[in-house]
Amino acid sequence: MTDSGFPTADALLLVERALDEDLDGGTDVTTTATIPASQESVSHLVARADGVVAGLPVVALVLDAVAARLGSGAVGVELLVADGIRVERGDHLATLRGATRTTLVAERTVLNVLCRTSGVATHTRRWADELAGSGAMVLDTRKTTPGMRALEKYAVRCGGGTNKRMGLFDVAMIKDNHKLAAGGLTPAYEAVRRAFPDVDVQVEVTTTAEALESVAAGARFLLCDNMSPDLLRATVDAARATGERVEIEATGGLTLEAAAAYASTGVDYLSVGGLTHSSPILDVALDLDPSVDA
Repeated sequence: MTDSGFPTADALLLVERALDEDLDGGTDVTTTATIPASQESVSHLVARADGVVAGLPVVALVLDAVAARLGSGAVGVELLVADGIRVERGDHLATLRGATRTTLVAERTVLNVLCRTSGVATHTRRWADELAGSGAMVLDTRKTTPGMRALEKYAVRCGGGTNKRMGLFDVAMIKDNHKLAAGGLTPAYEAVRRAFPDVDVQVEVTTTAEALESVAAGARFLLCDNMSPDLLRATVDAARATGERVEIEATGGLTLEAAAAYASTGVDYLSVGGLTHSSPILDVALDLDPSVDA
C-alpha cells in the first residue's frame, strides 16, 4: 500500500484533456443511441493479469467529469483494493453503481489511465524486488509521457521505486552538453553553484577521472553513465576514498538481469528510464454485471 500522494490536480487536467479527445464537445453517439438515460447498472473493474495497481483515484474523477459534462447521472465508486497492492488475474479492483451512460462514456478514459499507471507500478515492483536487500534503490527519470509525469511518478512510488527530480527546476543535472557549452566540467559546476546556490547539483560522469574532478569541484551527487560493473565499482571506490560523503547513481542500459551486479558495486541508486517510457500496461477491464440490479 502506498501513501496518499495521489496527484489530484494533475489527474484532473489529464482527465479533462482525455475527455476533450473522446467527446470533442459532443457526446458518445453509440451510448446515447443504445442506453436509456434513466438506466442504472453495476459494473466491475477487473484485473486481467497479475501486477501492482496504481491510479485508482482517477476512476471517480473521470466518472464525475463525465456526469458534469453530459448531465448523464452520477456513478458511485467502491474501491476494493488500494494503490500499491499486488493483484492477480480476476481480482475485482472496484465496483461502480449508477448511470449506465456515464459508466460507458467514462470507460475508455478510466482504463487508458489506470492500465498505464498500473503498468508502471508493476514494472517498478520488479526492479524493487530485484534490488531488495542490496542497499540500492531504483529511481525514475524525466523520460515520462507528456502530461502524465506526476501520475507516472506516483505510479513509480506505488511500485516501490523512488522519484528523482520532477523537472528541470528542482535539481541541476550537469550533462555532457552542459560541460561542452560551459567549457568543461568544473566551470559548469561552478556556474550552477553561483547562479543557484541552494539547488542540489548532480554531475554526469563517464570515467573515474571525471568523477574525481567532480568531487574536487564540490559535487556530492554523481551520475555514472553507461559504465560497466567493473568500471563502476572502481569509480565508486575512488569517490569514497576521497573521504567525502558522495551519493552515486548508475544509469544507462540497465536491465533487470544485470541489476544485482550493478547494485553490488556499492552505488546508492539505479535510475531506469524504462520505468516510465517502456512499461507495458497492466490489463484491466470494465465489465457490466447483468446479474445485479443497481
